[in-house]
Amino acid sequence: MKNLLLLLLTVFTFVSCKKSERYGPLNLKNGQEVELLVSHRYGSDNDLLLKLPGNVDAGASLSGFDQREPGYTYRVKARFNRDEVPLQDGPEYYFVFEKILSKEQYKGNESFTVQLITSYVPGGPVIKLSKTGNEYYLIPGKLQLTYANSSIQNELEEIWLNVQEIRANSVKGQRPKWKAIKATVVHDPQQFGKAYIVQQIQFVN
Repeated sequence: MKNLLLLLLTVFTFVSCKKSERYGPLNLKNGQEVELLVSHRYGSDNDLLLKLPGNVDAGASLSGFDQREPGYTYRVKARFNRDEVPLQDGPEYYFVFEKILSKEQYKGNESFTVQLITSYVPGGPVIKLSKTGNEYYLIPGKLQLTYANSSIQNELEEIWLNVQEIRANSVKGQRPKWKAIKATVVHDPQQFGKAYIVQQIQFVN
């Protein structure tokens, strides 16, 4: 009887400890609900996810927020999730979107930057530019890149030609001809929530 009580106490203590364990830079419990602030700078270098209150860096990504539109700042409710066995090359912990609490259109005109080359492990560097007809896209069918002038248009076309070259020589493992491409953009008022105007492109060879 005494051994059974000791076993039950051990199991209870183990379960209680598991429930109270905290993870990540914000010391959150698995399954804990939080409020997050989502930036209007969708896909940019400064696309920070902040925890409310306090506007603290959330330290993890947000999964499942498919309704998100560029140009809008959101307050959302999300659940912190920590996988016991993370997927290969996947994060140990992340936030799972639950619902929108508020949505506000950004009214300013500040510029920000987006990277047009990203690296994956495994896989290596990939150019994040596609083209449908005469339209360039950062995210196919969701986020278009328009251009401030013909010079920017020509540079986007040069990048797109390199994308096609890489696809044609994929068996040879051809990589982008630049180490990095940084585009300075603003929200396109003519297609707000659906496009950025590219004002400048910086190539790093």
